[in-house]
Amino acid sequence: MIASQLTAADRPTFYFIGMTTARSSIMKVFPQWAEHLGLGPVPIKGIDCKWHDDPSVYRTVVDFIRRDPLSLGALVTTHKLDLLAAARDRFGFLDPYAVLLEEVSSISKQDGLLCGHAKDPFTSGYSLDAFLDPGHWRRTGGELCILGAGGSSLALTAYLMKQKPRAEWPARLVVTNRSAQRLEAMRRIHEIINPGIPVDYVLAPAATDNDRVVGALKPHSLVVNATGLGKDAPGSPLTDAAVFPAHGLAWDYNYRGELVFLEQARAQQENRDLVVVDGWVYFIHGWTRVIEEVFHRPIPASGPEFDALSRIAAAAR
Repeated sequence: MIASQLTAADRPTFYFIGMTTARSSIMKVFPQWAEHLGLGPVPIKGIDCKWHDDPSVYRTVVDFIRRDPLSLGALVTTHKLDLLAAARDRFGFLDPYAVLLEEVSSISKQDGLLCGHAKDPFTSGYSLDAFLDPGHWRRTGGELCILGAGGSSLALTAYLMKQKPRAEWPARLVVTNRSAQRLEAMRRIHEIINPGIPVDYVLAPAATDNDRVVGALKPHSLVVNATGLGKDAPGSPLTDAAVFPAHGLAWDYNYRGELVFLEQARAQQENRDLVVVDGWVYFIHGWTRVIEEVFHRPIPASGPEFDALSRIAAAAR
């Protein structure tokens, strides 16, 4: 039961709301980051919820953090949409992206208010910028295919639509998902924020449906696994028969787990001339953006201090 994971903190404490939190590298990385950043002896504790858990579970977790004076806040993964849908009334402040995307990845406290932030647009955007040449889309005419239409997918599209100039748009955006509900939710938000990027929303209930979409992409296109498959659940959104775009890129948001999608991409890396990227940089940006909010301590997204945090994380990985 979730109550067994929630005990009053006896010192300032930071939480990780996920599914298999004990397996995450952050459990080794955060104590070293805390020392480097001068945060003090703050422990990190995991809170594991089921995938699409009962709304009462999310309300219980949020109420615990809100009421416990030494519980400083939390990073939320996997449950970002469901948690806010269940406990929206508990928050005294939601940032504009949290309102737009209807999710929270960061829970913090400020001036007596429980605050929710959606940091994924910056997490995914900064991570994309770390490996993709700003002139890639204009130079190649490549397309962006995102497998999965959940919160992290929507966040990446929001970053492109709200933060990037026309010269840095893909020729086309294709989003696939197993259910129509998520696709329609994304379409509604895009109707508000899309400045003109062509978008195809593809219902793909089977992995073979995703195979067909990926196989039809132009050369130099980027394929993103944003489904959670390979970490939160076994498998891949593709079958082994999928063919990645020539001279393209394959990016898995995951950095731990079975990572079947990454294995599939690496099997074609030489023949298809692929750039293959895992979720490690995404992991670092995701955590540093939330730590910045929870501890009210600015952390740059690049430069010497970010590089130092990256080295610390790599050593503890």
